[in-house]
Amino acid sequence: MTAATRRRVLGAAGAGLVLAALSACASAPRVPVFSRPYSRRPLVAPRVSMDNVIRVVVGHRPYRPSGFVVGTEVFDDKRVVHNYGHGGAGITLSWGSSALAVREVAGLRPGAAAVVGSGVMGLTTARLLQDAGWSVTIYTRDPFRHTVSSVAGGEWGPYSVHDPKVSSDAFKARLGYAAGIAHHAFTSLGPGYGVRWMELYRLSERPFGAAADEDFADLYPYTVDLGPGQHPFPVPYVRASLTMLVEPGVFLRELTADFQRAGGRVVIRDFADRGQVLALPEPVIFNCTGLGAAVLFGDAELTPARGQLVLLPPDPDVDYLTIGGGSDSLYMFSRSDVLLLGGTYGLGDYSTAPDPAQTERIVREHQRLFGGFG
Repeated sequence: MTAATRRRVLGAAGAGLVLAALSACASAPRVPVFSRPYSRRPLVAPRVSMDNVIRVVVGHRPYRPSGFVVGTEVFDDKRVVHNYGHGGAGITLSWGSSALAVREVAGLRPGAAAVVGSGVMGLTTARLLQDAGWSVTIYTRDPFRHTVSSVAGGEWGPYSVHDPKVSSDAFKARLGYAAGIAHHAFTSLGPGYGVRWMELYRLSERPFGAAADEDFADLYPYTVDLGPGQHPFPVPYVRASLTMLVEPGVFLRELTADFQRAGGRVVIRDFADRGQVLALPEPVIFNCTGLGAAVLFGDAELTPARGQLVLLPPDPDVDYLTIGGGSDSLYMFSRSDVLLLGGTYGLGDYSTAPDPAQTERIVREHQRLFGGFG
């Protein structure tokens, strides 16, 4: 066989293989490709396994069915401004609620002010007071890294704040105002403060319609509702949108540094009762104690909403967040420090020890959630 003949034979065989391959591709079922609303990267499943759990933590959100408290009480020569009770949206509402609190002293001449509490409400209140010309001291039992704020998930969303059947229309309006201010503030911070934009997928067994979250629709760009067959999740309906993820460790550290650079002091002090708070030397005191307000100022409505978080090593290929898909409280947040899984919301539960059964359930439900990804 000559070289030319071999080339013709091999060419014919190659053409036959190509035609066979094309025929096989044409007959095989086509897998739909999900087009993401914002990111151009593939939608990758996170690596979720009990073997990779690095830590389990418990946090207690300060929840009030009627909503958070921002207001002033006068005790003899002391003026106390309350700013607490934000449920699962403390970081989300921080700048907005603290702006409402600082507005309570807008008619006073700036002087010395005390802020009790070094969580996110205490720190943002202190920074806004400094911007308004006040000299501020933070009094706190724990440094910021040991506060409830430090174990928050960090997804920007003004939810889990109140019971809409209990809260007033006036509160709902105030919530909307605080959410708008806070959203504007976070959009101006950027990665240096641990803030970045990410896709959020809300998963549901029912179609999305007019609901409480519609009140904040203008704060979620790139929103699209997806039905069965239009997404890879094991639920019928998905609402995809764009939101911010605030990494608590970075955000709280930078706020503390800014506060101290502006001349603020942090004093470690525990308070057993209201009398000890009122004994502080500053004439104006901001109460940002979260659940501590139940004891210090007798707020009987305040209750913990216990959350258990399962932490895995970070997964840089996962550039999105999910909420729902199993129990109503299920969520996955992909942060730069950890891949965070949540799935509990225990009202009135003060327990602090992680529940191994809940850890296994949270991991198992997330494995099911992402098990169908290619």
